[in-house]
Amino acid sequence: MLALGASLAWGVADFVGPLWGRTWGALRVLLWAQIGGLAAIAIAVAIHGEGPHGTDVLLAVPAALSGTLGLYAYYRGMAIGAMTVVAPIAGASAIVPVVFGIASGDHPSAAQLGGIAFAIVGVVLASLEQQEGGRRHIAAGVGLAALAAIGFGFYFPPMHAAGSSDFWWASLLFRSTALVIVLAAVAANRPPLRLRPRDLAVVLAVGVGDTLGNVLFAASSSHGLISLTSVLASLYPIVTVLLAAAVLHEHVSSPQRIGIVLTLTGVVLISF
Repeated sequence: MLALGASLAWGVADFVGPLWGRTWGALRVLLWAQIGGLAAIAIAVAIHGEGPHGTDVLLAVPAALSGTLGLYAYYRGMAIGAMTVVAPIAGASAIVPVVFGIASGDHPSAAQLGGIAFAIVGVVLASLEQQEGGRRHIAAGVGLAALAAIGFGFYFPPMHAAGSSDFWWASLLFRSTALVIVLAAVAANRPPLRLRPRDLAVVLAVGVGDTLGNVLFAASSSHGLISLTSVLASLYPIVTVLLAAAVLHEHVSSPQRIGIVLTLTGVVLISF
């Protein structure tokens, strides 16, 4: 339930954040979102009032490096491509923790192996966009979505280990590291940073929602195998796709629709 809660929080945040990023730019939105998320988790840790319970929480640092790279690629992919295509491809990140679990001694079920196959075929179909004359080409944002999947995938193993040690401090270290990374990118690119008060409030809320997902996933790590909790947390694209379809009415071709369904089905099967 904690991992599914993470999926819900990430699914909403990963729709609203990139939607605002289309207007205001990925780095500007990411910066304020990180600030909002860090403020929220810092307050929660202060109220919790305990120090870290082990050095494994430091694994949240490499998790932040990978996760933040994935999140930036995700925002950029959403800015140039259809959310209903980019989100399922990014959700194929579920393959990484399953492979990691297998390497660590987990034994995948037939459903999980079938889910991996579904996800791979689905990603290929969702990536292809039909042009006039019947020719197909790679849809906009697919490369960035694949990079996001890699970044998100390699977030799960170290964050799972960090959360098993102390999910409060793991979440705080993750968000602190993520903010430092985004600040470095902002310093290098110098994008405009000002937002209108209403937009700032929305973006700060996105950061709180994203951080809530981190906390819930880290907390789930104490109660389940990485190959289960990570995959359940990877169901967030379903929420994002449903919101994009309902709010944006995005058009995708029939083969892409099949690919989206196959990818999402694969992610669900991997959780069994």
